[in-house]
Amino acid sequence: MDSTNYNTQSRKHKHLNYEERMTIQIRLKDGFTPYRIAKELKRPINTVLNEIRRGTVDQIVNKKLVKTYLADAGQTIYEKNRKNSCPAFKLLRCKDFIDFVTDKVKKSNWSLDACVGRAIAESKFKHSEMVCTKTLYNYVALGLLPIKAIDLPLVLRRNPKNEKVRKHKKHLGRSIEERPEHIELRDVFGHWEIDTVLGHKTKNDNVILTLVERQTRYSIFLKISDKTSDAVASAISELEYYYGSGFDKVFKTITSDNGLEFSELHTLESKSETNIYFAHPYASHERGTNERHNGMLRRFIPKGKAISDYSCEDIAYIENWCNTLPRKILGYKTPEELFEEQLDIIYAT
Repeated sequence: MDSTNYNTQSRKHKHLNYEERMTIQIRLKDGFTPYRIAKELKRPINTVLNEIRRGTVDQIVNKKLVKTYLADAGQTIYEKNRKNSCPAFKLLRCKDFIDFVTDKVKKSNWSLDACVGRAIAESKFKHSEMVCTKTLYNYVALGLLPIKAIDLPLVLRRNPKNEKVRKHKKHLGRSIEERPEHIELRDVFGHWEIDTVLGHKTKNDNVILTLVERQTRYSIFLKISDKTSDAVASAISELEYYYGSGFDKVFKTITSDNGLEFSELHTLESKSETNIYFAHPYASHERGTNERHNGMLRRFIPKGKAISDYSCEDIAYIENWCNTLPRKILGYKTPEELFEEQLDIIYAT
């Protein structure tokens, strides 16, 4: 991977090259939004956003500290990361349905149901050449597949717990009870849930800010300095910059828990049309979509592991994996596909 590919033709699932990074730098100076740049490069929006995060550096301009994206910085970090990278999983050559399932489970950490659903949706195999999800789980239990229960994280993690009712203690703003009922139906795009994921739970460790859109299940994972309201506010400001004039339509509402790191989140309402709602204390089920994706994040970063040990590149990889995973609830489409469709509608108007 020492040579650089300078082909400017759209290359799906390929890394950005230096010329594309220069285009991003020039377009940002011209005032283009990341979404508009992504469309010009024919790249997913999260690819461009991750590149901007990676290549943004601090510069002094007129005695003021400003953040600027530089193609050279992005390319340098990319080349450094490529030297230290290695395949996460072995590639398998798929010749039939079982090989396809084995490959996706081990290579991409898909669930068995995601493999079956995606294969049907894309007509990869005839029905006579496939088995159902239940049969696959039976095969795994009987040891008939080169897949073990430990390869299916959720199988080992399922441990029903008794519900506990606790008295509400904190209220930081407008209650989720005031949130419009239609948001529960997930018929409208633009309604998000937000949370933080901790590592060591020490003051000097970083934190991951997670946001998930309720309709498309598209997730955004941002590594922030600490679990403070200032760090969260800074991350939200970055999102305002990334999405530009379309921010209010992309982020119509945000639902948070009552953590102190979100104590200033309601101030977003004074400078945008985004509405903020707070769930009841000790009621994580009211932000179930976000909690579910936090669990997916934990597949890569277990509890007790320091967030500071993971680079922004690592976090971007996990985010991309979540957004490109086919979901049964989405008709085996991916969150990225549905999110891109919504952005096309928003920025076309």
